[in-house]
Amino acid sequence: MQHIPFGTRSGFAIPRVNIGAMRLPDDHDEAVALIRMAIDAGLRYIDTSRGYGESEIKLGKALKNGYRQKVILSTKWSPWITKIEPNDDTSADCLRRRIEESMKRLDVDYLDYYQLWNIDSRAHYDLAVAKGGMLDGLKRAVADGLVGHMGFTTHDTVPNLLSYLNEAEWCEIILITYNLLNTHYGPVLPAAHEKGIGTIVMNPVGGGRLAQPSQVLEALAARVGAVSVPDLAIRYLMSNPAIDTIIAGIGKPTDVTASIASVNAGAFSTEQLGQIDAFLSTISRQREAYCTGCRYCLPCPQEIDIPAIMSDIFDDKVWGFGNVARERYQALKTPKAEACAHCGTCQEKCPQKLDIMNELEYANTAYTGKP
Repeated sequence: MQHIPFGTRSGFAIPRVNIGAMRLPDDHDEAVALIRMAIDAGLRYIDTSRGYGESEIKLGKALKNGYRQKVILSTKWSPWITKIEPNDDTSADCLRRRIEESMKRLDVDYLDYYQLWNIDSRAHYDLAVAKGGMLDGLKRAVADGLVGHMGFTTHDTVPNLLSYLNEAEWCEIILITYNLLNTHYGPVLPAAHEKGIGTIVMNPVGGGRLAQPSQVLEALAARVGAVSVPDLAIRYLMSNPAIDTIIAGIGKPTDVTASIASVNAGAFSTEQLGQIDAFLSTISRQREAYCTGCRYCLPCPQEIDIPAIMSDIFDDKVWGFGNVARERYQALKTPKAEACAHCGTCQEKCPQKLDIMNELEYANTAYTGKP
């Protein structure tokens, strides 16, 4: 695979697809074999976390026998996502303990990257960069030779992220979600790229949703010459010059081979991208005219999670993910649509004036039986 600059701040060059180590096989020997297969196939950057179960331990075993020298290794942590000890906090000393612990689990004496995990609000960002906070601890680890480079991952709002990029001169890479199902962070990618920050996209196939049957997306893939919906999804990302790389969550060999095949197939043409963007614009307009998740319909007197069910229906009717919608609906812990008393309170409060009661009836009919 072709290698491109990983932003301009770090000096690394990487392939367009790399290893996400969140979904490795449970069996350690199987995981080691899969990781080495991916590295041998050309994947270089590895994203893991102290919060990914035994991922770091499995990687520690896989990176023996010269494999450590072949990769760019990155891990991450934050106390608001995973507390390892009850007194974990955002202090520099606590982060240092977590860095050293990850290094021990990975059985390495050096980390190429360490990221502050999931900056999800201005409050958490301010805590992380405060004097004596996590960023200070990370900078000290760099000065002490334990870590080479710094960055963060995020699920924050676009305005917040754009403001952080103007402040975070220390940041060398950023990891965000971006895919056909979720283009919300579109403005962040070029903004980071222009500043020389390496851009990494997680969930390129929507956390597996884009691997589920969808006649709607299968038809789009066929129109633009993609061999499958996952191929469509990855090549769409490869067509965005502001994306340096994607991380593919690997759980089986085909996750590696299929991702590489899509990357090697190359970007879409201007005409093909026009067709995809027109399709996404149509979806966006439908979303604006449908449930926006504002939650004004709540509380429901019957304690039905109306926005969750409406989201299932949207994925079914618009995206074509009927099976996914049914599985999510059946997994709901709150009362389901059958509990609706037809009081009409939700429809009176809905800004979109949606026929919620009718939609709930659809969910009750469509999702209660087996596919």
